[in-house]
Amino acid sequence: MTSRPTVRDTIREHYPALTRTERKFAQALLANYPAAGLASITAAAKNSDVSTPTVARLVQKLGFRGYPQFQRALLDELEAAGSGPAQRREQWASEAPEAHLLNRFAQAVTGNLEQTFANIDTGCFDGAVRLMADTAQRLYIVGGRITRALADYGFTHLQAVRPKITHMTSSSGTWPHYVLDMKPGETLLMFDIRRYETNLERLAELATKRGVRIILITDQWGSPVSAQADFVFNCWVEIPSAWDSNIATMMLLEAMIAGVQERRWPETRERYERLDELFDTTRLFRKFV
Repeated sequence: MTSRPTVRDTIREHYPALTRTERKFAQALLANYPAAGLASITAAAKNSDVSTPTVARLVQKLGFRGYPQFQRALLDELEAAGSGPAQRREQWASEAPEAHLLNRFAQAVTGNLEQTFANIDTGCFDGAVRLMADTAQRLYIVGGRITRALADYGFTHLQAVRPKITHMTSSSGTWPHYVLDMKPGETLLMFDIRRYETNLERLAELATKRGVRIILITDQWGSPVSAQADFVFNCWVEIPSAWDSNIATMMLLEAMIAGVQERRWPETRERYERLDELFDTTRLFRKFV
């Protein structure tokens, strides 16, 4: 099973070939995605201050037969983004090839990894890692119902790499206590995949008002938190299962952790050495000589 590219991805792929006015509509759509494309073609053109023929030319350049097919693709994305485990299982089961489940998983995961890393801008990645490595400012990490496992994994590793890091609990009732101490210039790493959590969106709004910079790791459709984030990373998550996969998300997180480690080396090496001394003192781990 391979994931179809989203309209957002298609726009980015074709963007260099668009005219100035076509880019104007493309930018308006990306800034208010996908809502800006769900209006009538006349209203969509008016809202982005371009002509109706401009919109019609653009959707054809993106590979659609016309505006109705373009809108259908946006609506399909909305439906996919809001689907639950039962609907997702029915979808892949009806499309599954005659092959062993392990092979279908391997194909899906490989495709997800390829799509994810092909769509990561290296400049954005470096910028996000730079924020995560800045020990002059505190780094907060938070996840949701499922992604809290990713937040915990990231915190455990990054806590060894750098000081001044806070793992926010997954209970939204405690978040105001963290926001209370947030300061301008600090960074919040967030995880949010479908079904997107309204509490995380509200947290992002509160943190942004505090001047906190947000790094968001989400799925290919994009969490609503994207509107608040300074850096957004879309990970492909569809697999032949009722659940989405976090393999591509985990790979990206591990790449970020490695990036932070390299930016802080040799400070991190010294931190590792002191941590090992503490482990030896407490005898938490068996030591082989």
